[in-house]
This record gives sequence, C-alpha cells and structure tokens, in this order.
Amino acid sequence: MTGQIAALIVAAGRGSRFGATASEAPKQYQLLSGRPVLSHTLDAFLRHPRIGTVATVIAPNDLAHYEAAIAALTAPARKLAQPVHGGESRQVSVHNGLKALEIARPNLVLIHDGARPLVTSEVIDDLIGTLQSGAQAGLAAVPVFDTLKRRPEHGGPLETVDRTGLHAAQTPQGFRFSSILEAHEEALSHGLHHFTDDTSLAEWRGLTVQLSAGDPENIKITTREDLDRAERIMKMSKPDHEPAPLSRLDDVRMGTGYDVHALEPGDGIMLCGVKIPFDKRLKGHSDADVAQHAVTDAILGAIADGDIGMHFPPSDPQWKGASSDQFLKDAIRRVRQLGGQIAHIDVTIVCEAPKIGPHRDALRSSMAKITGLDRSRISVKATTSERLGFTGRSEGIAAMASATVRLPFSDTPSPA
Repeated sequence: MTGQIAALIVAAGRGSRFGATASEAPKQYQLLSGRPVLSHTLDAFLRHPRIGTVATVIAPNDLAHYEAAIAALTAPARKLAQPVHGGESRQVSVHNGLKALEIARPNLVLIHDGARPLVTSEVIDDLIGTLQSGAQAGLAAVPVFDTLKRRPEHGGPLETVDRTGLHAAQTPQGFRFSSILEAHEEALSHGLHHFTDDTSLAEWRGLTVQLSAGDPENIKITTREDLDRAERIMKMSKPDHEPAPLSRLDDVRMGTGYDVHALEPGDGIMLCGVKIPFDKRLKGHSDADVAQHAVTDAILGAIADGDIGMHFPPSDPQWKGASSDQFLKDAIRRVRQLGGQIAHIDVTIVCEAPKIGPHRDALRSSMAKITGLDRSRISVKATTSERLGFTGRSEGIAAMASATVRLPFSDTPSPA
C-alpha cells in the first residue's frame, strides 16, 4: 500500500534571497549539522513508512550538488527515484516532477520544498490522514498568532489586520495525484505560469483545500539567518530523521562471522583495535585484526550485504596494512543507510596465548568506541581449543562473532 503515496521534493530553485555567491552552492545544498539541507529533507520522507516513492526536482546544473546530498543520506535510498530536471519556474518544475511520477501510479502525492529540512513524521502523517479522510487537497499550516500590520501603499498610519482565521502556509501540500496533475496541465494550456504555490493552483482549478497540522519549526530556509535558526533547532531537539530508537525497529536480524589469521614472529597482535604485547603478530594483508574481521562479517551477514573480502579485497593494495576499524565502520554505515542500528555484538577469540582475560575490558572499550555502542552491548569472550588443532599449536588465532541488527520493516523489496 505504501506505493500509493509519493513525495515530490522541489529543489530546483536558486534562492536569490539567501545571498549565495556564484561559487557557493544554492541554499538547499548548504550544510546543516554537517550535511546538505536537502539530505535532511529527503531523509524525512525516505524514512516515513507510508511513503512509497520519493522524486526530487533539481536544476540541470546541480547534479554534483545533488549527488553529494544523496551520499550524505542516513535513510535507506531504495525509495528514491532518479532526479528530474526543473524548469524556468516553480510551477513548471512541479509539473515536470508530476509527469515523471506517472510511472509510479500513486494515488496521492505530497509536494514539499527541498529547503524545509525540519518536517516531522507527525506533519506528514496528519496531511496523509487529511487526504484519506476525503479532502480534495491538504495544506500543512500553522495559525498566525502575531499581531499583523499593513503599511498603506501611499503612506499614512499603519493598519491592524484582523488575524482571526489566518494561517501561515507550509509544505508539504497533498493532493489526489490525478487531480493536481490535471490542474497543472490545464494551467499550462492556458499559458498560466505564475502560481508559486500548488494549493493556489488547486483553488484556481476549483478544488477545496483543507488545512492539516503544520509545525512552527518546519521552517523554510530562505536566508542565512534561517539556516542559523535551523541549526539551533536541531541542536535543541533530536531531529525526526535521525535513526529511530531500537524500540521502533521491529525487523530483528542476526548475523555470524568467522575469521582466522596465522601467527608469525613480531611484537604484538591487534585484537578489537587494541595492540596486545606478544612475541608474535597476526599475518594478513591489513592489520589482521581477526576479531574486528569476524564482527564485520557478522554485521554484513545480518543485512545480507556480502562479506569483508567482497568490499575490501586483499588483492587491492590500498588495504595493505590498513586499520581494520575502517572495515567495521563501513559495515556500520551500511546498516545506518538502511535506517537500522546495531543492538549487540558478541565476539569469541580462540587462542592458547596471549591470555585475553587481562585485556578484556580494554577490548570492550575499544569496540564500544569504534562502533558507537554502549559497552553493555559489547561482549568479548576468550577460550582455548585445549591444545588441539592449529590454534592449539599456537599457529594462529581464530575469532567467531555474532551481531544483532535491528531494521525498520519494509514491504518494498530491495534490488536483487
């Protein structure tokens, strides 16, 4: 059912009031909390469980900026359609986006400004509910509480405007897909290009627009002061597009990993990112941290994304002597791109020597720092093989690991 609702993100504007220089990115690609504004906006809709397709309208010359924004997403990108080129006005850009969405055949479409990065799931939910209750069109809006003054055009005293019933319009704005596409095509057929708001165009076509609950913090980035305000808002409250808490991630996955490295003469071995003094070292293309390798494979197994050798082949010279935390952090990044989190890691190290017990706390602390997990979610154990096999003969060290990963449920199949 999620495929029946599409989101169209309009991000083709140049934002002249923002005051960006010719060498600067447009406002929707400016950095907000270290990521492009547009990536925050897209995250909110990509992460929403009721949105099936997300399309973005961009300026033809902004592809590099757009790709940088996509690279910074924290939400799964599988719902994201190819970008659509905008036109000479917002109205034309929206029409181009709607035409591109026809292939998805949505029943409803939510149209949202790419420069409104703080939209919440509650605002999206309320707008969808308004449409599904029978409204022809819906508009997220907030009541106007400030006293309004009108300055007469030709001078004279200020006039107080009655604010009763007044609302400040926001986006998203929602419509029956066929209705808003027909409205856009009729307006263009009449040579009308002046509509800067889709609900205004809908009203011109005779559709009744119903208000839904907006949010005072769902601000549009128009000036640099707006960007500063958005930064303050994000610092004061957890953004809606950050990874969901574990309690809301109901798809529980388990993965296992196993790795082994031979021992050779040296001055210490790397385990869990900690160098343990020893008269030998582990042999390998990277730093041969057998524990981190096993954990990396366990995480990749939980999300069915290959193994460490596929992503970091030992035949590639760039990984010679590499620190294994790079591999582990990449696996964690892949989990987060799917909207998930790691709930628990358990690793067992199999060796006769060195003794792991005295270093256990240091190993757990190191793994907690690398993964960003609380130490209570990291287990490090050790055992011997009773002097049997290659580990018993101190020819090598083995590690076994399991990882518990929690993801959001989705009925949208991932690419094969």
